[in-house]
Amino acid sequence: MSLNIIDLIKGQLGSALVTQAASQLGESESGISKAIGGLLPAVVGGLANNSDNPAVLDAITGAPSQGVLGNLLGLASENTWVQSLLASIFGDKLSGLVNSIATYAGISNNSSASLLNLVTGATVGSVGKYAADNNLDRSGISSLLNDQKGIVSSLLPAGLSLASLNVGDWAKGYKFDNDNDTIKTTPTTPLPNPAQHEEKKVEVTRSVADGGTFPDRPTTTSDGGSIWKWLLPLLLLIAASYFLWKQCDKKETTTTTTVAGDTLNTTTDSSAMQNDTATTMTTNKVDENIDLNGTALKGYKGGMEDNMINFLKSGSYTSAADDAALKDNWYNFDHVNFKMGSSTELEAGSQGQLENLVAILKAYPDAKVKIGGYTDKVGNEAANVKLSGERATYIKDWLAKQGVGAQVTGADGYGSKFATVDASASDAERAADRKMAVRFTK
Repeated sequence: MSLNIIDLIKGQLGSALVTQAASQLGESESGISKAIGGLLPAVVGGLANNSDNPAVLDAITGAPSQGVLGNLLGLASENTWVQSLLASIFGDKLSGLVNSIATYAGISNNSSASLLNLVTGATVGSVGKYAADNNLDRSGISSLLNDQKGIVSSLLPAGLSLASLNVGDWAKGYKFDNDNDTIKTTPTTPLPNPAQHEEKKVEVTRSVADGGTFPDRPTTTSDGGSIWKWLLPLLLLIAASYFLWKQCDKKETTTTTTVAGDTLNTTTDSSAMQNDTATTMTTNKVDENIDLNGTALKGYKGGMEDNMINFLKSGSYTSAADDAALKDNWYNFDHVNFKMGSSTELEAGSQGQLENLVAILKAYPDAKVKIGGYTDKVGNEAANVKLSGERATYIKDWLAKQGVGAQVTGADGYGSKFATVDASASDAERAADRKMAVRFTK
């Protein structure tokens, strides 16, 4: 079975990014999530339909070096590179696609266009990373994209079709044609005995996907029979299951009472928990310009950057006699999250805040910091300490690569040592204990 590109992209478009995009665009999280669900197969289909397009192949091969995956929210604003690529993929269908998704998801056309930029960047970046990791040349990338033609129509959520997205005509060449399945009937010659007749034989023309035909699909003798007679109930069932799962997985906004202000919903660091996705839930917060000695950093008022800069400007760091005066004053990262089960892969949108920390350290070269990782009380404590420590070390090593390693004195994982919420509490309540943080040190 061919690789499903969408599986590569899901990790880049997690709930943390949905929350941040909703805040940035002024839309509901449900609307953002619904729009992304419609845009993703449409973008993959567009790339598949342009698998030999030099502009598409150039964008994919160049994505890793451009750091596309580290700046997805930045792509949501007007971006010449992405817009040029989209024009190459969709041509005069672009505005129709934006309008259709806006109507489907209940968001503005501007938000729909911004999300199209974001989803396109996530798709191109993910495919580019996969190609680089697996040494795929341009021919290999083209084959990978072409393979998606057999599955893209089936990945659209209930209520959307390629035709409804104004791209139905280029889908006619797909092996899996969402809009043009036909069933033909052919009468047979009657038997010599007039009292006995053979039933009409049905000749079925089926769409064929990479995985083969669909032999169990019921046939019909009516012209214009459609795959939707069996596919639509299946899609509705999948959508209902997804909704129930999302409801169970939903996390609420939480804040800490530490100096840092906002906390992160980072991972539930336990092998016993499947829900290990790092998530930032700061629905009521909006990024603003935080002044760093004349340089504007994007961050929350009362968030990590704002509090750290104010502390440095106040002279409190300089006047601190020793590390003991600083050790209890931690600043929680607002946007830095790791992918599920990983200590080496950050979720999309995380790098921006790390870059802000680099800028702060460079502006105050005498300042030193330490990185800490924390978990809630659920799961094996040894595993929690190990994973939280590896994540803290990853951030420390990343900062060193940016030229501020001498200012980062250590990185420790504390597991659930400082957790305050009982293990029997809800996941949303325990989120206050799951975070990555930084503090000043001497």
